[in-house]
Amino acid sequence: MAMTKKDFMKLQNGSDIRGIACEGIEGEHTNLTSRAAYLIGQAFAIWLMEKKGIEGKDCIIGVGTDSRITGPQLKKQLIQGILSQNVYVADCGMASTPAMFMSIIYPETQYDGSVMITASHLPFNRNGFKFFDADGGLEKADITRILEIAAERDALVSDAEINSTVVKNPALVCEFDLISLYSANLCMKICDGVQAEEHDEPLKGLKIVVDAGNGAGGFFASQVLEPLGADITGSAFLDPDGSFPNHVPNPENKEAMKAICDAVVKNHGDLGLIFDTDVDRMSAVLSDGTPLNRDSIIAMISAILAPDYPGSTIITDSVTSDRLTDFLEKELGLKHLCYMRGYKNVINKCKELNAAGEISPLAMETSGHGCLKENYYLDDGAFLAVKLVIAVAKAAQAGHTIDRLIEKLSLQYAAREVRFKINAEDFKSYGSQILTAFKERAKAAGYEMPKSYEGIRIRFSGVCTGWMLLRASLHDPVMVLNLEGQTQQDLDLITGIAQTLVEGFDKLDISTL
Repeated sequence: MAMTKKDFMKLQNGSDIRGIACEGIEGEHTNLTSRAAYLIGQAFAIWLMEKKGIEGKDCIIGVGTDSRITGPQLKKQLIQGILSQNVYVADCGMASTPAMFMSIIYPETQYDGSVMITASHLPFNRNGFKFFDADGGLEKADITRILEIAAERDALVSDAEINSTVVKNPALVCEFDLISLYSANLCMKICDGVQAEEHDEPLKGLKIVVDAGNGAGGFFASQVLEPLGADITGSAFLDPDGSFPNHVPNPENKEAMKAICDAVVKNHGDLGLIFDTDVDRMSAVLSDGTPLNRDSIIAMISAILAPDYPGSTIITDSVTSDRLTDFLEKELGLKHLCYMRGYKNVINKCKELNAAGEISPLAMETSGHGCLKENYYLDDGAFLAVKLVIAVAKAAQAGHTIDRLIEKLSLQYAAREVRFKINAEDFKSYGSQILTAFKERAKAAGYEMPKSYEGIRIRFSGVCTGWMLLRASLHDPVMVLNLEGQTQQDLDLITGIAQTLVEGFDKLDISTL
């Protein structure tokens, strides 16, 4: 069935493509179809060849999937679309998003472009595509252009071509076990980083528990940790299962974090690791069951990096806490740039600062997306896990644990997030008016307002300690208010202040406050 340009554009999700890939949830109907996958594969091949100024005979594209149930069919159609342009394809099977980027870097592969079929942590019926070339993940404008090409070519491709069971140009397709190559490189980094006497088993004596949530991350336990001597007893949900029968593979999910915290305590682990479906995000757990997520995972990675990058800048999204700022700047001697939400935003800011000569080794969101300057600015959950594992092993050599790295990060706080619906047709304009008035009211009241790149942030000290941030949702008619106090009493006081700052707007529903 033919697709319109509007149909294709609905599949854009910032710098990715995402859609409903199968039925199964009431009210949600498939729009990421076999036809869409075929034409998007074709369009990506055309876009990539145009960008690089090459022909199909000189171009190779790698394709991988996570564990989602719709991955195999979408991969088949995507590959068919790529092959229709006489471009070589490396079928990388089950992979991770970071591995698919590294397939462009590794001397053994050096693909011209790559595609990861994933929808990250979204429900089982969703799927999508992430694209890479030598410059990294594609930008929003690139995705728009690829979808435009797909829409332009829709009328040129028949249903018979889409549904053909005959593989076009089968000689142009090869299979490659990318995740084994990727795992081997991670193993080498751990060996080099730990510098243990038993070089082949630098993790011997450590117990590390992994929760892959039945996504694509189980390889980290079986192909990285275990071969290096780690005891992975207690690791769970390592087998890929795109129906996600145990819990959502998402480090931000409370059920998922409880599962890995409980597993670490039960099995007396030295460290717990949890990945999202396509392994570009991770969080961790200390040996006593304390979760390392949101502010604390950023603090831990920063503390690991600080000795090598003194005085450097750590970039985060806008919803990180003032507690984190104090820890980074007062305890580690680093600078904190509290920037904008969106992993591409923090990554691009990290690239920008380093290009300008200001060293920034890490950009990380509270969601667990984190990129390192030393790792091609790639948001790679497994690489961050490697940094943690090395730190745990070196701490064990010295007779202590990594807990001490963040012992001065305050973990005492009470927080909440409130979403206010905007009942206005032009919600973006109305949201802007609210922010302007909010800022004027806060200024008149004499509140401290640190520089904010997204929304209006207020910091409190004295009568109460904490902060709040009011921002407009990028795509929905919603204002989002984040509040945090050092104690519940502080949070209650800050909530009361927020009430006075947001009341009186007739099209803003603040009943949730």
